[in-house]
Amino acid sequence: MRILFFVITCSALYSQLSVAQVDSTHSRWIDVIYKEALANGEAYENLHVLCKDIGHRLGGSPGADKAIEWGKNLLTQYEFDNVHLMPVEVPNWVRGKTEYGFFSYSDQKYNVALTALGGSVGSYGEITAPIVEAKNLDELKALNRKDVEGKIVFLNKPMDAMAINTGAAYGGAWDIRGHGPSEAARLGASACIIRSLSTAEDKYPHTGGTVYNDSLPQIPAAALSVVDARALSAALKENPLLTFTINLSCEVFPRRMQANVIGEIKGNEFPDKYIVVGGHLDSWDIGEGAMDDGAGIVHSIEVLRTLKAIGYKPRHTIRVVLFINEEFGNDGGIAYADSAKTSGTYHVAAIESDGGGFTPRGFSLQGTDKQFELFQSWSPLLEPYNIHIFKRGGSGVDIGPLKNDQTALFGLTVDNQRYFDYHHSNNDVFENVNKRELLMGAASMTSLVYLLDQSGIPAE
Repeated sequence: MRILFFVITCSALYSQLSVAQVDSTHSRWIDVIYKEALANGEAYENLHVLCKDIGHRLGGSPGADKAIEWGKNLLTQYEFDNVHLMPVEVPNWVRGKTEYGFFSYSDQKYNVALTALGGSVGSYGEITAPIVEAKNLDELKALNRKDVEGKIVFLNKPMDAMAINTGAAYGGAWDIRGHGPSEAARLGASACIIRSLSTAEDKYPHTGGTVYNDSLPQIPAAALSVVDARALSAALKENPLLTFTINLSCEVFPRRMQANVIGEIKGNEFPDKYIVVGGHLDSWDIGEGAMDDGAGIVHSIEVLRTLKAIGYKPRHTIRVVLFINEEFGNDGGIAYADSAKTSGTYHVAAIESDGGGFTPRGFSLQGTDKQFELFQSWSPLLEPYNIHIFKRGGSGVDIGPLKNDQTALFGLTVDNQRYFDYHHSNNDVFENVNKRELLMGAASMTSLVYLLDQSGIPAE
């Protein structure tokens, strides 16, 4: 019995020592990753080129063409393996040169900061009509057609200021942008304007896609800045009969071909099993797309650059994908997932960064119980770097189509309190990205890729 007890005790001690040795090895590699990213990281400089030399890059636009060329050239310069383009068909919507709005009352004209919603039809000249204000979509739907027909609907729904998670607040207000114009058209409105989906009190209007109902007329649609939405609402209380004028010159052209940009570091043990990192290369056609999603693009490229720089030889193939057209239909993400399914490509995991270049806080996981258990076990390794959020939750739009019963999907979680100050607006520029925060995000993603590569995260 004593001998058996001794054997069991020694076995348990050996197991504990083995775990400690593994954790010590992981800690050393993670320390090297952070030091390389913070001392020699190139994400900030790459973001500067993407924002300042190329600028905004809406899917289907010449700017997106330039970004695709830039991405392919950069991955080639880093000497990644198998750098190539994956053709993707995308929409081709153009904002046009004319875009303005104003309201008139008491013989005064008030010019507003306004931007067309993505996909909006043009107004074919000025439309001037009385305003009907609704606080949300349900309030609009409850109106009678006779009260709306021929008028301009104003959807004045703010994001929930009490929501700690600003992403949830955005999701709660998205319906006025996504479906508001078609609901206004259902009641015979001549146009639709919405309060911008923003947490900032400023004069920057925020664009974003609207989704027309094919069975209804398509009417011009635009967003007002938060400051101007407040001013219009206050003016309507004084004079419910005031008129609003809108003029948009948007056009929709035939779909065209663009591409996802792909590069890899081949795995030594499992070259046919992939860990993907990515973000979306496209942005809206105002601002520079620095936060959304230039930061995610340079985060993802930096993962592979860092691993090469520190001499790490991955077990699995680490692949970076610069997805095209997330903003206006997720064509790049869908095309990539369809290709993977057709070819039988096995993805161990996929990680997306699409929350801006802010301070990283952790990761969310869409996956199985076993995957989540392993994921949580890495908390002590990353806690020294202030990575403390290990939760279940969404991963990202681009990698979402990869969801199945085996692939673990991760999203980088950042401090997003200021994200919707910039999102989809002219204020989304390089100058609003902090270099250290950006590099910390890249280091955090690289560390997660290292742990995934070492573990071979379970498929079930």
